[in-house]
Amino acid sequence: MIAKRLEISGRVQGVGYRDWMVYKAQQLGVSGWVRNRADGSVEALVAGDAAAVEEVCRLCRRGPRLAEISSIIEEMAEPPAEPGFYRTG
Repeated sequence: MIAKRLEISGRVQGVGYRDWMVYKAQQLGVSGWVRNRADGSVEALVAGDAAAVEEVCRLCRRGPRLAEISSIIEEMAEPPAEPGFYRTG
């Protein structure tokens, strides 16, 4: 199992990004969370099988239809304590 923290910038709030990410993450069977940040970016923690985590990261570069991604910062992280993938904040 691997875990990554993502910071996704661009037009990512108000376009359904968090709900879209929850759906994709649950489809791929990864654990973690996604939330809006005060600076207008979205932050996420994604953990699970390496291939599934990498696929979520790849999908996040495209995002939902109305999103416009300008950058994604990825860094290794500790896996979440709880199973499942959910949105916070």
